[in-house]
Amino acid sequence: MRAAKVKPLATIAAALWLTLSVVDAIAHGDESHKPKDAQVVKEQKDWGIAGSAKAVRRTFKVTMTNMRFTPDRLDVRHGETVRIILSNEGTVLHEFVLGTKKDLDEHAALMAKFPHMQHDEPYMAHVPPGKTGEIVWTFNRAGKFAFACLINGHYQAGMVGSVSVVAATVSSVMR
Repeated sequence: MRAAKVKPLATIAAALWLTLSVVDAIAHGDESHKPKDAQVVKEQKDWGIAGSAKAVRRTFKVTMTNMRFTPDRLDVRHGETVRIILSNEGTVLHEFVLGTKKDLDEHAALMAKFPHMQHDEPYMAHVPPGKTGEIVWTFNRAGKFAFACLINGHYQAGMVGSVSVVAATVSSVMR
């Protein structure tokens, strides 16, 4: 009987990477981590605070496809509460996470180190393929912020967008 040949290291590494990627996607899960009727914790963040559905004045529809958000830029007024409806038309789980560039960079690095970490905040939505999700958020701080998919590899592939929050002018308040 002939001894089996040892596979090249590159083949073994590729198989290991593929296995971990599949396990990572399964472990993250296809469902939202929080039941729909759960109480939302309102914690002030640099980019705003969880909003009330009753206060929504405008709705944005954002499509998630493989490594892209459309639109990838949102313009809102300071103090405005918006509903962001997310539609995943891609083939894999995506998420939408609001934050500062610094916060998103830090969170993406943690997701790379700990891909199975569970989290569910009011500024995040996990959306399985073919499904929709939503975020209601009050942008009570003016500035430039961002949103991204922080699932391992998606942020690094450029699945990001921006939010510009501008101070309301006297004329826009009078309307």
